[in-house]
Amino acid sequence: MYSNHNPNPQDLITIVNLSQIDRWFVHQRLQELMINSWCPTSGELLVEVNNVTDALLVHSIVKQFVAPRQELVDWLERCWQMEVFS
Repeated sequence: MYSNHNPNPQDLITIVNLSQIDRWFVHQRLQELMINSWCPTSGELLVEVNNVTDALLVHSIVKQFVAPRQELVDWLERCWQMEVFS
């Protein structure tokens, strides 16, 4: 799903395997979070990752679009259980 983009591998990741509509939604959400991203005509989504927080946010946003629904439900239930036990 992710691969390094050659010009600046420490700063840019390329996200593939997203439909055009999902790519646009991910791009919009990243922009709302002030994370730079670009949708070139090649069909990829390029994302600038400057720190661990950016990487976690990108992972979380993309996962919402690519993970099976049951996986997302299970993850949410685990979060609720962790909150109860905290």
